[in-house]
Amino acid sequence: MRQRPAEDVSGLPTTGFGASSPMWWGTLGFITLEGTGFALAIGAYLYLRQVSDQWPIGAPAPEHWAGTAMLILLLASLWPNVMADRAAKQMQLGRVRLWLIVMSVIGFLTLAIRGLEFLQLQVRWDDNAYGSITWFVLGLHATHLITDLGDTLVLAALMFTRHVNEKRFSDVSDNAFYWYFVVATWVPLYAVLYGVPRL
Repeated sequence: MRQRPAEDVSGLPTTGFGASSPMWWGTLGFITLEGTGFALAIGAYLYLRQVSDQWPIGAPAPEHWAGTAMLILLLASLWPNVMADRAAKQMQLGRVRLWLIVMSVIGFLTLAIRGLEFLQLQVRWDDNAYGSITWFVLGLHATHLITDLGDTLVLAALMFTRHVNEKRFSDVSDNAFYWYFVVATWVPLYAVLYGVPRL
C-alpha cells in the first residue's frame, strides 16, 4: 500500500480573525439563513398587502416614532461596534471591555424601544393578517436583538475573568460582525413596516 506524504500543520495558528476563523464562517452561514428568513417575511408582508383591499387592516398606520428611534440608535451603534471590533483585532483588553459594556447598554436600549414599538401598533397579533405579519416581523428582528445582547453580555463577562485569550478576542470580532447584520436588516424592515402602510 502506497503512503501519501502528510503535511505537518502543528505550527498553524489555532485561532484567527475574519475569514481565518471557522466561527466567522459559521456566523456568515447563520447570517445567510437568517437573511433568507427576513426576505421571506418581507415577501409575506408584501403579498398580504397586495391581496388585501385595505392596508393596514382594521388599524391606523403604525406610529413610526419608536421605529425611527430604533433606526437612529442602530445606525449610531455602528461606531462603538467598529471600535469593539478594532480593539478585539488589536487584542486591547481595556478597550474591548469598554466597548462591550457600551454595546451591552445599547442592546438593552434596543429592547426597550422594541417594547414601545409593540405598544404603539394599535393591533394585536391575532386580530387579522396585518397584525399577525407585523408582530411576526418585529418579533423576528427582536429575536436577533436578544441573541446578540446575550452574546455580548457573555463576552463582556468573560473579558473580566482569567479566561481571556486570543480565541475570546476573535469571538468579540465575530459578535461585531453579526451586529452589522442586525443593523442592516432593520433598514428594509423599517421601510416596509412604517412606509408601506402609508402608501
